[in-house]
Amino acid sequence: MTEEFASQRRLVIKSIVMFACMASASVVSTTLKPTLRLSETRPKVRMADLVPKRFGSWTLDEFSGGAVVNPQAQEMLDIVYADVLSRVYVNARGQRIMLSVAYGTTQTDALQVHKPEICYPAQGFRLLSSKASPLQTPFGDIPVRRLETAMGERRYEPVSYWTTIGDHAVKNELDKKIQEMEYAAKGYIADGLLFRVSSIDRDSAAAFVLHEQFIYEMLQAIPQAARLRLAGLSN
Repeated sequence: MTEEFASQRRLVIKSIVMFACMASASVVSTTLKPTLRLSETRPKVRMADLVPKRFGSWTLDEFSGGAVVNPQAQEMLDIVYADVLSRVYVNARGQRIMLSVAYGTTQTDALQVHKPEICYPAQGFRLLSSKASPLQTPFGDIPVRRLETAMGERRYEPVSYWTTIGDHAVKNELDKKIQEMEYAAKGYIADGLLFRVSSIDRDSAAAFVLHEQFIYEMLQAIPQAARLRLAGLSN
């Protein structure tokens, strides 16, 4: 058996297993038909209250609120999300981070957080790369995905984001389905959140380092309950 054939065989087996798991999750979710939203069992919080306006070396830029790129139409935001936070932060060096936190109370096949890989190209951005890059923090690891996007020849926007289902940050679509299924088994319709930071920078490597610094300082500045809601971190 050649190495190429063995590699293709492993890929086929992996695809079959993932399809079977996702099909099972879909069948179970349909059969269970949960009726209680998980959000109704949680204290109601505003995303704006979870993230401070000032933390570490970062301060809210009051004059740049409209600078956050929103890769989704407002009509869709109103349908999918119950709460959306958009802010621009600046540090002493004048570096800026655009933050977007979108929270939805109902995660179903029809209503669910929309990934930037889909939303950015839909609004005219080119998706140059997409890579899973787990972020290690003192409070636990976050399954971050990093994107390189561009609009025209002058705007390059590296993006770092993750999504949560309930109290769990999910690694991929299969992990998302499994978490939804586990909540459904308990009778809950899961809620979900997308946490996204980005910056305008042609140097993607430097931008991603800046994103990490921003996230680290934010996590250190907020209480454990907020870390759980925003990033699925239990510590």
